[in-house]
Amino acid sequence: MSSTILPVARVSSDNEGDRPSSGRAASDPPGSAAATGERPHPGPSAAESAPAEGDDGGKHPFLVALGERVRALRARRGMTRKALSVATDVSERHLANLEYGVGNASILILLQVAHALQCSLAELLGDVTTRSPEWLLIRELLEQRDETTLRRVRVAIGELLGTGGAHGEGTTPRSSRVALVGLRGAGKSTLGAMLAEDLDFPFVELSREIEKFAGCSINEIQALYGQSAYRRYERRALEEAIQIYPEAVIAIPGGLVSDPATFNLLLAHCTTVWLYADPEDHMKRVLAQGDTRPMAASREAMEDLKTILAGRAAFYSKAEFRVDTSAQPLIETFQILRTTVRDALTLQPAE
Repeated sequence: MSSTILPVARVSSDNEGDRPSSGRAASDPPGSAAATGERPHPGPSAAESAPAEGDDGGKHPFLVALGERVRALRARRGMTRKALSVATDVSERHLANLEYGVGNASILILLQVAHALQCSLAELLGDVTTRSPEWLLIRELLEQRDETTLRRVRVAIGELLGTGGAHGEGTTPRSSRVALVGLRGAGKSTLGAMLAEDLDFPFVELSREIEKFAGCSINEIQALYGQSAYRRYERRALEEAIQIYPEAVIAIPGGLVSDPATFNLLLAHCTTVWLYADPEDHMKRVLAQGDTRPMAASREAMEDLKTILAGRAAFYSKAEFRVDTSAQPLIETFQILRTTVRDALTLQPAE
């Protein structure tokens, strides 16, 4: 993330008027190594600098947009192309090709350019949070803030935009929709059904609701329509559950956290509990459910599971509460979950 907001300055028209080289001496940019006789800076290979074509046989739109951003960032820094060449150790000819959308630069070249222009690689590539001064100013304000501060900002933004998120804080009561998140095999279905019965709330398995929307199984959704379609059904199912059930226990599919928009919706409208377990327990429980796919799909199934768990743990940890389902037997685990939720919702202890 870039933390520097750079002044806008006008770049010399000599450089802005340069056109990409065509391989002829007459096309060399003014001031380039080829035009001045100076020893050229090391540049990328011919394969790296070869033009990339779009569907219409012309310049690729992404490379054109990339080149425009390089020129704009260079203008903001008040740098000539020659100065950028010196700072990056990349030839002016290659930089000209890059700026006019006919140079397919390697990632290392782009890193050098981003460093010289004092911006992040995300800004150079056109990340949405770099597309306007307001986005950049917000990014700068948030950079290097701790997780607690970032959470407070996220909640405040949700309240400002009317999307919710401050339940359970101050005088705002917690949502009576209890969402159980975690990897498959954490105990969401088993413990969720027990908790719903104890609270006298409806129990909603979001996976089943997704299948109702699609009219087919989750495996068929992903096989026929792909992951993007599945995520859309997932979002619709969650939206409907929030609309229909003011009180409920909802078992959330493990991968929902990978979609930030849907996860934001969940955090804003539900009281969330992360059920977590040891990887070995995850695997044993999935196999006990009759699903042998994890073992059949890969000899390194356990390592794959650990990788997935590690990758999602930072998102699962955004839940307001957590319960370790490996630390004790099922009944004791349920007692901990029941107490946690009843205390959070300020409900009377169960008899």
